[in-house]
Parts: sequence; C-alpha cells; structure tokens
Amino acid sequence: MKLSIVATLYQSEPYVAEFCRRASAVAREIAGEDYELVLVNDGSPDRSLEVAVQLAAEDAHVVVVDLSRNFGHHKAMMTGLDAARGERVFLVDSDLEEEPEWLLGFARQMEAEGSDVVFGVQSERRGSAFERLSGSIFYKLFRLLTGIVQPNNIVTARLMTRRYVEALLQHRERELNIGGLWIITGFRQSRQTVEKHSSSPTTYSLSRKISHLVNAVTSFSSLPLVFTFYAGGLISLTAVFYILHLAVRYFSASSPPGGYTTIVASIWLFSGLIIFFIGVQGIYIAKIFSEVKQRPYTIVRHVYGRGREQECNS
Repeated sequence: MKLSIVATLYQSEPYVAEFCRRASAVAREIAGEDYELVLVNDGSPDRSLEVAVQLAAEDAHVVVVDLSRNFGHHKAMMTGLDAARGERVFLVDSDLEEEPEWLLGFARQMEAEGSDVVFGVQSERRGSAFERLSGSIFYKLFRLLTGIVQPNNIVTARLMTRRYVEALLQHRERELNIGGLWIITGFRQSRQTVEKHSSSPTTYSLSRKISHLVNAVTSFSSLPLVFTFYAGGLISLTAVFYILHLAVRYFSASSPPGGYTTIVASIWLFSGLIIFFIGVQGIYIAKIFSEVKQRPYTIVRHVYGRGREQECNS
C-alpha cells in the first residue's frame, strides 16, 4: 500500500466526515486508490465512533480502530501508526486545525530532500498570550532538562517513511511522550512552516500542561535525580559553614546566639526540600513500577473496515 493517513478521534464528531472527505481527495492525488484512512477512536464521549464506523461501511479505504477506553492522545497515535500499512504514513489531527492538504507540500519536500520525515512547525503559536508564554516555557525547559532539541511550536502533522515508522514503533515504554520519541528515533527529518487553525478550544488545562511537562522530562532525562544529589550536597555544605559560624560566635562572644526564628525557618525550608526530593524520586519509581508490569499501553476493542474486523491488544 502506498499511503496511510492516520488520525485520532476525541470529541471529533463535527469534523470526522469533512476530514475523511478532504483527506481522501488529497490521498487520491498522491496514491490513486492505493491508500487507507486509519481512524483511532480514543474513547471519545460523543458520537465520533458511530460516524466513523458508518464512513467505514460506505468507504473501503476507511479503517476504524476502537480503543476500549480513553488512553490519551500520544498512545492513540502510536496505536494508529502500528495499524497503518502504507509505505508512506501521514499523521494528522482530525479536528481540521491541521489541514489534510498539507500532505501535498510534505510529499513534495520529502521527495526533493530525500527525508524520512517532514513535519509541521507553526511560525507563531496560536492562542492567548498565556498559551504562547506557557508553550515557550515548556519547550525551553524540555530542551534544558533533556538535551533533546525539539523545535518550538511543533504540530502533530508529519509525513513519514515506512522504515521510520517501524523504528519509532520499537519504543515500547508504557508512559510515553511521543514528541521526544519523534526526535530521538533519528533519521533525516525536515521541517515545514504551517499555519494551524483554531476550530475548537484546547483540552489542555494548566494542570495537564504541567503534568505533560513532568512526564516528558522524566521520560527522557535523569537530570532531576542528579540535581537532587548536588542540591543535597550544597545544602549539607552550607549547613557545615553555618555550624562553624555558630561555633566561632560561641567561643568569641562566650554566648550562643539566641532566638528561635532561624531554627523554625530552617526546619521549614529543609523539610520542604526533603519532601520535594523524595517526590522527584517517587516519580521515577512510579515510572519503573509502570514499565516493569509490561501492560499494553492501549487495548483495542474492535477494528472496523477493509476485512480487518478483529479484537486485539496493542
């Protein structure tokens, strides 16, 4: 098969039919009739699944992978890539904020540059000032703490070769961050500037963004653990110097320094630091706990379309 277009569904009911129509039109320009649309229903609470299944019944090119519940966007995307069979795989969001028509420009650039991946990057992040600021902080902290050079304002949309997709799928961690995996998988990757539209409000609250940052950093870097070691050493060193200072005052002035304010403040500060450091280690222990159980990162309830009716795990 020449081409697979992969998209996830979550609260996508208003967009699914239009997405499939536009994606099919673009796919025919590149691959004729030798293509497939792989739609992964990530436990969407609306009628996205029903609409997608009806499209699969009407169009043999449409394949619907129905997950047993909501597993998250990144895991759903990996499941879709695992189901795709094309020599070229185009991953894109289904809410039409990313245009299916970008595939044409991506394909031309891939052919001209001999790349294994062509991905989209926004020239300017959409949304409010807070959205733009929080996005900038995320990318800077991610690069600083992991050493992975992930471009600012990267989008989901990307065209990939079969060999790149197979290499990407070799990453089998259960707590995954797909943005980092895209980079560390390697191969020759090219970027293309795109303009992302705004068709729906973001589902990423501030708490989810912070959780996403913590998961991203701890998935790719042990630097927070190293930081706790050096911070503990620095705190111990300052404590030694303070004890020496108290000893000098005691023997020079013949009286110990009075007051409990500094003692209370010190206990408060160091207790908080101890709990914080234990919490950092706890995050890594929790990840180890999740990984060693080797549970599937998604469970497929059913696959609809193109003779691929089945029930299976991913």
